[in-house]
Amino acid sequence: MEDENLRKIAELREILEERIKSLEAEIEGLKIILEFVNNLLLEKSFRRVEEITTQKITEKAPTPPAKEPTKVIPLKTSSGELLAYIYVEDKNLRVIPEADKKFDYKTPPFESFLIEKVLTKMREVDQEAVKRSELMPDEALSFNVKLEGDIIREIFIRNVSPQRERELRSAIRWTLEKMYEKTKGA
Repeated sequence: MEDENLRKIAELREILEERIKSLEAEIEGLKIILEFVNNLLLEKSFRRVEEITTQKITEKAPTPPAKEPTKVIPLKTSSGELLAYIYVEDKNLRVIPEADKKFDYKTPPFESFLIEKVLTKMREVDQEAVKRSELMPDEALSFNVKLEGDIIREIFIRNVSPQRERELRSAIRWTLEKMYEKTKGA
């Protein structure tokens, strides 16, 4: 009887340790996002106007990738509402919004945060590394946003390092959740 109780307590301890590790990873992701938000607030008055490189498409709904992705990551709100899927293929990420979600690229914080503060900054860092010959030009991060009208159909990000994948996943989820909250409230 006592051995059974000890075994259950040991199992409970393992569950708690795993949960703590999971929460610590989530906190790290939130700290990264908070740093971006703080930088955004500091630089808001010095904001550059940049065009989003977009590609107009005519298809009604995006199709999942033809090539089998390495992994598929669902992005959900904190309340569990499905926002989009990230398809990881080699060093590329394809973000495809859930079919019933209509994310307008003009809705903040898409351009001001995700495009300017996250993706453009990462691209600039890689371009500087290319100039210093630390990175080959075809290894630099690049991205493309596919729209149907003003609605985001796909965000395609090339040359994503494993270190950046987690950061991008957190930033994209946070951005889409904020956009969803704004459109849901409208």
